Amino acid sequence: MPVCVSPASFPPADKPPLDVLICAPRGFCAGVVRAIDAVEKALALYGPPVYVRHEIVHNKYVVESLRRKGAVFVDELDEIPDTTAPVIFSAHGVPKSVPREAVTRRFFAIDATCPLVTKVHREAEVHHKRSRHVVLVGHAGHPEVVGTMGQLPEGAISLIETIADVARLSPPADQELAYVTQTTLSVDDTAGIVAALKARFPDIVSPHKEDICYATTNRQEAVKRVAPQVDAMIVVGSPNSSNSQRLREVAERAGCPVSRLVLRAEDIDWSLFGDIRRLGLTAGASAPEILVEEIIDAFALRFEVRVETVSTADESVFFPLPRDLREQATV
Repeated sequence: MPVCVSPASFPPADKPPLDVLICAPRGFCAGVVRAIDAVEKALALYGPPVYVRHEIVHNKYVVESLRRKGAVFVDELDEIPDTTAPVIFSAHGVPKSVPREAVTRRFFAIDATCPLVTKVHREAEVHHKRSRHVVLVGHAGHPEVVGTMGQLPEGAISLIETIADVARLSPPADQELAYVTQTTLSVDDTAGIVAALKARFPDIVSPHKEDICYATTNRQEAVKRVAPQVDAMIVVGSPNSSNSQRLREVAERAGCPVSRLVLRAEDIDWSLFGDIRRLGLTAGASAPEILVEEIIDAFALRFEVRVETVSTADESVFFPLPRDLREQATV
């Protein structure tokens, strides 16, 4: 049966011009590359299945690609049968109870936690050993926050999300205070919360080095540069990606009239972009570059596109594979 297609479905013959300003850096960070490579390497060395606790990174496209290759994603270890197959922990980190359960069940566990998240875990542990009560700035329920809070005994760490939470905080009166932060927060929001913490608790101990990771900071800085120059901004990323959501918020606060988080080109609401002449484009740290290219191609069907890259930093950070996979790769 012939399919009737409305003329409105086709792009105009004379396409309007569109300048696309692409942010750099954007997309995959070193921790995400390491985590994805860990699953890929485990599949290559051991074959499917390879079990992964939680999404290895927060991007549906990446997760589905790995699932097609033989990765099996689970929410908790009790969903995994007794097996000798690799069991990988995601880049966001896990509470200490998870590796303990893996040892009890004799799993071949591989920890793909981003080293910068592990840094925060170690900081929290050091503060606890020094009898400090730890304040964690982060978003409740995010896997990274769950993992960081799970490094310490219950009650040893307090979570705050906003400046208002600082006023309500009631830490133990007989302990020093220290704070750590989630690695994927808004730099500006976190600065405000930290300033409020220091105003209320002048002796609170700060991290030796900023906890918000280099990739989060660099991507937000690039968006701040581009957002005031464009009519709309698209952030390529998944809704459950914290760093991607923060990029959208940063664009909005920087004065961009339209700021949207989009997983793929098929998710674009074209009614928002019909009259624009300058588009900003970036990608969260867990979004692959192929999806950025897909978005550009979709706009090229409707506009005469001219692409310009706006670069604010060079990134050369590299993290090696988890030790178990490095050792096997050299055998």
